Amino acid sequence: MRKLPVPPARRRLYPMRRATSAATAVYELPRHRRRITIDHEPLEGVSPAMLLWWFRNIGGHMTYDGQQLQNYLVWHPEDHIRWELARQAPGGGVAEGARFRIVEAFQARPDFYVDTTDTVEKLDETGIRLVRRVGGVIVLQLEHTWSRCATRTHYVSVLDIGARTPLFTPVNWFLNERRFSAPMVQAWIRHNIEEVGLFEHFLPGLYATHDLDRSPADSPDPAAARARVAL
Repeated sequence: MRKLPVPPARRRLYPMRRATSAATAVYELPRHRRRITIDHEPLEGVSPAMLLWWFRNIGGHMTYDGQQLQNYLVWHPEDHIRWELARQAPGGGVAEGARFRIVEAFQARPDFYVDTTDTVEKLDETGIRLVRRVGGVIVLQLEHTWSRCATRTHYVSVLDIGARTPLFTPVNWFLNERRFSAPMVQAWIRHNIEEVGLFEHFLPGLYATHDLDRSPADSPDPAAARARVAL
């Protein structure tokens, strides 16, 4: 795919979480595989239903800093470049079986550029799993899982790079040493902590503006939503 230019950063309206706010770990596994885990600080005022709605509507638009922007671009105003629905789910729209094209550059650096098209293998109120295959073999898997805890949501991200089959050991080495090197891993960790943390600031208010079929327990407090979001 043609490499897209890294656009100028959109104005930052909300504070970014620091990398130290989450518990992170990087595991070096057999056959040059790597696993990165991020246990985020719980999200205040965000429910699992909101997160499910978000990923189903990530290609929609919202008002941000006085302009209409795609939701994906607001999710990280500095690093995100493009999102598109490369393939609809079998039943249509964004659901299990859809394919996402995701273009981003961590810390807005061209050397941390990513352009990937992944399949949604899971999307429900417990999380989302994105998978990339080569020759039918999984070589990359990103899973976000979430669960309610009182007024907050516990959110965990796990990125697995590399295939389990021994035949793909050279591919794993290339992925982890060339395409997703150790510096890029640290850049992705920071990026993921920042984008997940931003949910607190805009998602409750955005969710509240839509007439959705949801239970009262999943509805944010309107006053809190107005305080969090500048639309």
